[in-house]
Amino acid sequence: MADNPIESEAGDPHVPVTSSISSGESTVWADVTSLLEAASQELQEGELIHGDNFNLFAAMSALEEIMDPKMDSGIVCKYYSVDEAIENGAAPVPLSFDKTIDVQRTIDIMDHLLSCEATWHKGHSLTQTVFSCIYLLRLDRTSSHAILHSYCRLIRATCKAVISVVSDTRTHEGTNRRMFRVWLPGWMYGAKRRRKQNKEEDLFTMTYGLPLNGDGDGKCLSMLNAVEETLSRQLRACKAPSSKKRVLEDIEPLQTNLDLEEGYCKALLCRLRFRKHFYHVLMCMRRPQGRGLELARKHIASCLLELECIYKSAEFLRSSACGKCEDGIEDKTTASGCEPIGFDASLNSRLSAPTPPRAIRILNWKKAIEYFEKLLHDLDIICSYSLDPSLEAVLHFVVQFQKLRPDLVARAHLQLLLIQDGKLYGRDPIFTVICRAAALPEVLKNHDIQKNEFVVQLGQLVINLLKILCTNAAWQRRKLGKILQDWRVIYVQLELAFKMEFGEMSSITNEENVCVKLSKHILIWVEEQTYWIAFRFLMLGFELELYSPSEYCMVYWYMYVVLIKLAEKHHLKMVMSNDTGKRKGKKKKDSPKDVARDYQIPPAVLFLQCHISLAEGLTMLLAALRNENRVFQSLGPFNTEHEIFIQHFELLQQACIPDHISYLSFKDTTTYAQFSTLVMYNYFKDALRLAKELKSSFSNDPDRMAELRRIEQVAEHNGIALNVICRVGALDPTLKVSFEFNHHPYFATAVVRRS
Repeated sequence: MADNPIESEAGDPHVPVTSSISSGESTVWADVTSLLEAASQELQEGELIHGDNFNLFAAMSALEEIMDPKMDSGIVCKYYSVDEAIENGAAPVPLSFDKTIDVQRTIDIMDHLLSCEATWHKGHSLTQTVFSCIYLLRLDRTSSHAILHSYCRLIRATCKAVISVVSDTRTHEGTNRRMFRVWLPGWMYGAKRRRKQNKEEDLFTMTYGLPLNGDGDGKCLSMLNAVEETLSRQLRACKAPSSKKRVLEDIEPLQTNLDLEEGYCKALLCRLRFRKHFYHVLMCMRRPQGRGLELARKHIASCLLELECIYKSAEFLRSSACGKCEDGIEDKTTASGCEPIGFDASLNSRLSAPTPPRAIRILNWKKAIEYFEKLLHDLDIICSYSLDPSLEAVLHFVVQFQKLRPDLVARAHLQLLLIQDGKLYGRDPIFTVICRAAALPEVLKNHDIQKNEFVVQLGQLVINLLKILCTNAAWQRRKLGKILQDWRVIYVQLELAFKMEFGEMSSITNEENVCVKLSKHILIWVEEQTYWIAFRFLMLGFELELYSPSEYCMVYWYMYVVLIKLAEKHHLKMVMSNDTGKRKGKKKKDSPKDVARDYQIPPAVLFLQCHISLAEGLTMLLAALRNENRVFQSLGPFNTEHEIFIQHFELLQQACIPDHISYLSFKDTTTYAQFSTLVMYNYFKDALRLAKELKSSFSNDPDRMAELRRIEQVAEHNGIALNVICRVGALDPTLKVSFEFNHHPYFATAVVRRS
């Protein structure tokens, strides 16, 4: 659409101009196909068309919608209503008048529903997945089929429970479809990864008026237990020796082929039992204050056993299937390989307006099994957590848990456990958690300062932080960048409020005033936490592949300056905590040995120093390569290095994290970096030495021991690479240096090769 008719650029006679179609008084529509075809012949690789109303941002946003089954509408319906589908025999009851076929089809429906459920958990809509089952849409029709009816009722109750958990823990993890970078090279590093993240959660909790609530769902477990008991008796009957057959003659077999009776009974039982135990897991994990976690772990173990039995039943089901499905068995959504009856994903297409989705690919049966195994293992890790009241321990656990790449359902249950009724685990008031994190004495947890307006706001920021850390990586990074300003603002507000209430803190030395002591501790902790958030924000950029190699130098430099501040604030907090403890048992005169011991740097601070040395070393190594080898330079045609710096760190800069840090600071640090000075002060040797020394301090902490080993590997390999470059000569044209993340997820390892 344009304000004037489109003409050929520069009057080119080879570009035909088509007639326009009137579209109002001031605008016209025109067919620009021929113009675009001509323009495409002129474009070279890497070039883009850019105009006031057309740029890379808009183009990529539009491309992402095309053929996306969740965003691009395309209605192709076989049936236009559930009643029409039923009238045409799409979902018969019974499934077959042949009892053997009826059982086979029942198992196929169960398996396909499992695949649909896993696909739904992965972020597709409920209408396209679980509720593509016609039997679920008209559940009352299955009342005469006890097995199918009880299973479908429990499926519906399970969906309702999962939606409830995710809805209660939502932090608006909406579609991040406007996060594409608009410079080259580099935008491709983030786009693919972000798109993968966006496939989750967009439509998860939308129910579109589906029949999720039904009379009698509260009795779904008792109904399934009755069916399970009947099947167990049928299984015992078919396995009983001939001498006991008479006693069991009154038990009607499941189906007519007695040679297949045992296999079908086992296949049905493991599927029903998995469904029952999984529902129990969800119910136990919803209990307040983590009271159901131990019982949930028992049900998780049972679920995993039943999943194993389900997987083993596949061979029997394939061999006994009617229509021997051998082609493409890996892509099938059932263990037997047969297509299930009673499903039509297009039936609900009119319910999901305004963008009715196209057909989607349902996860195959094996991948569905693998998904639930992964989900159950993730839930088991949550249930095994000790509910440590320390905020530092909580943050560490959440970060470690996120490394497992849990899906939405597991993350929602983690958030549900952490935050209940505005308290940690539903039992520890947030102010108490803050006091403990700020290394304040336990006696201060009931102090009146907790009623201060800004202290209350600080508590809400802590709650929001925990919720954000439980989201997917893309959304988490975006929200962390935004809340940094909130943490900076709350620090200023708290500082002003404390000054107004207690006077100038700097003028009070060795003051025993409890309020002053409390305010100092809180302010230092707020600063420390702010820099922790900033560091997490920067690290997530590596996980999301947002940085191109030419940008590593500025990223590691920013990590270095943030880590310096984080270590400084952490050390100051520990010193203040130690001073508070000493005053209670103060000696008349400190010995020189005590003074020396007091000034030793704590292991936790030295642990951060390892990261500082690596970040500084990588910054200077990359800067030297840029200065001497002219590689890893930001020379793209669309953005200057300064603009890239702003685009990466704008949120940090807006929050003044750290103070007085800018692009000019980065240039001052790196412009004159040379290999000669880098060899004289080898940062990698420092990191390696510290990592080795710290192992004895963290021998009982497996996570930190693993991190120290990773630091050792990065430091050692980068030290070797630096020596090779310096020995061979940085200007040697045959020397090629690249960076890989084969030893650490965030700190790169230099790889030197001959071309």
